[in-house]
Amino acid sequence: MAKILDGKALSEKLKAQLAQEVKKLQDKSGITPGLAVVIVGEDPASQIYVRGKVRACEKVGIQSFHHALPAETSADLLKHLIEQLNQDPQVHGILVQLPLPGALKDLKVTELINPEKDVDGFHPISLGRLITGEKGFRSCTPFGMMKMLESIDYDLAGKEAVVLGRSNIVGKPMGMMLLEKNATVTYCHSKTKNLEEKIKAADVLVAAVGRPNFVPGDWIKQGAVVLDVGINRLADGKVVGDVDFEGASKRASYITPVPGGVGPMTITMLLWNTVEAAKNKE
Repeated sequence: MAKILDGKALSEKLKAQLAQEVKKLQDKSGITPGLAVVIVGEDPASQIYVRGKVRACEKVGIQSFHHALPAETSADLLKHLIEQLNQDPQVHGILVQLPLPGALKDLKVTELINPEKDVDGFHPISLGRLITGEKGFRSCTPFGMMKMLESIDYDLAGKEAVVLGRSNIVGKPMGMMLLEKNATVTYCHSKTKNLEEKIKAADVLVAAVGRPNFVPGDWIKQGAVVLDVGINRLADGKVVGDVDFEGASKRASYITPVPGGVGPMTITMLLWNTVEAAKNKE
């Protein structure tokens, strides 16, 4: 039976470490890390995420600057706000909550953020630094999963890793981070042939497709590590991942639960990147 990779417990442990880092930074340099969160419109899910981020900031001593703008905000006004935040020395990290509403959805907002304040790790420069192995901000969800593997002392060298999904936010950067640790990485997606065969060969499976119970439990290799990014709500209100948890648990060595697995780590790594951004200003 698989051991549970408890993202909630690990994130609390890391937040306690971050609180100490913030205190040290304040005592040594008089710097308090600052995170600016920009939300446009009234999307309920986005508002929940933002409240969670603000609470998490408070918990570790990061100053949060919350900017709530109406849905009809113009592109010029949003650009102006981001430019102000880019120039503000109290702001070390900037996060614009996506998706943006209406006409703003086509705005390449990530590219407007100063890469040195891109604590989400979505800027093309941040992604370029990851690909070339340079120091830079890592996308928070994959970064959190790497911390989970680190927490169980999992040696990725030579392991077969399968990443199911190829988004710029999770799939692509996750594959690069696994490659950085010398895993052999296979990306799978909607056009992949022989998907079952590929997943059955995986020592590490990262599932990030957003389809409930998409991977049957008997596809999981005996002893594999399963990192499930999916958060899918069923008709009865139950939240499940992309992998059949019950079936996979009988075969995997470690598995992340949904909820309470990868999710809590994402916000924690956002805080981690914000503290790092502040340290860069010492």
